[in-house]
Amino acid sequence: MTAYRSGVPDNWFVDPVHLGVPGVRKPSEDDDNALAWQTDALCAQTDPEAFFPEKGGSTRDAKRICSTCDVRSECLEYALQNDERFGIWGGLSERERRKLKRRAV
Repeated sequence: MTAYRSGVPDNWFVDPVHLGVPGVRKPSEDDDNALAWQTDALCAQTDPEAFFPEKGGSTRDAKRICSTCDVRSECLEYALQNDERFGIWGGLSERERRKLKRRAV
């Protein structure tokens, strides 16, 4: 009797966590890296120029990406805590973040 062979290699599965695929990082309670959220950020998979447009340039594409990102709140919190002055962070522009900070004071 001959053994059935499918042609699929035994090592066909690659764990996406080990590849660092955004959105599949295992949350860990002892995760001491404060920036670990960045591995799940959708912007890490796209053109960074969209998130840092020229003065007067459109922020629409970046904000659309942010609107579906799982780590949007962590991103915005980071930008506010670190006084990020350029780019789209957490779905907000520089001007929008300044307004948000003024209202919080």
